[in-house]
Amino acid sequence: MTTKEERIIMRISTLLSALVMMATFQPVQAEILAEAQVGIKIPLTQKPSTRPMTVAYIPGLKHYYVADGGLAPLGSETEAPISKSEMHSYDSEGKYINSSRPGYDNRSIYYNVNTNKLETITYNISSFGGFSPNTGIFSIDLTETGELKDTSNDVFGFNPAFGDANTMPSYNPETNQYYAKQGRSNKVLVIDLKVREHIAEINLDLAKAGVAFDDVSDYFIAYSGIKGEEFALLDIDHKAVLIFDLSGKYVGKSELPKTLKLRSHNHLNGAGYANDMMFVYHESEGEFGTYYGFKVLKTN
Repeated sequence: MTTKEERIIMRISTLLSALVMMATFQPVQAEILAEAQVGIKIPLTQKPSTRPMTVAYIPGLKHYYVADGGLAPLGSETEAPISKSEMHSYDSEGKYINSSRPGYDNRSIYYNVNTNKLETITYNISSFGGFSPNTGIFSIDLTETGELKDTSNDVFGFNPAFGDANTMPSYNPETNQYYAKQGRSNKVLVIDLKVREHIAEINLDLAKAGVAFDDVSDYFIAYSGIKGEEFALLDIDHKAVLIFDLSGKYVGKSELPKTLKLRSHNHLNGAGYANDMMFVYHESEGEFGTYYGFKVLKTN
């Protein structure tokens, strides 16, 4: 091969690499589905140790993880101060695999693509409700095949920037920031763990969406990663998922099945966003309830 041919091949290779990079970092566009589509159903086969709180998904393992929450880490003379709330793993078809008790009062769980860890955020990460042990962000240990272990590691301690003790924050891996919805309000706090105060406050335009703060999820808002449709909020009273952009502007909604029976607990827990789906806990279906994964955004 001549030097000229080598240069041509190198230029072509460089051009192809640039095109691949451009495609990789192009912002994902999506349309809101007028009617939400069921992507998966996860019937809970183990009785929840407390309240079913939320759902996470690890793509490489193709496993879903359901976290319970609601039991504070209380100790005694003979026991360490750990919560009895459990976590449960399921396969890609919603079949039960195993459970564990890492010892946390879970509020959010998510797969952190930056650390390749399953992480949990506990109740009262802000210490708004007073100091309590085992509070903060922790990574949950897994086996090589994705089964849950009882062991874990510290990620971050308490941070007052999260505000409400009950908040169920969502994680944005692109900016390494968290979005913490505040109870009985339209406020979402933006948190950078390196700062002890929230770095921004987003006010959701609930009026434009035709809802009041007591119609929607109190403590959870999902981050979708979709440009212009970043936030998804469960509207319990009208059985819909409301979509907002990163500034809090209302964009549209996706209707949930009217046969879905949502209860008062759905205002407080039983919601999540994983594998590009909005998860909603349907307590009246099955022996211990069922998590529905709804597709509300269709990527182009």
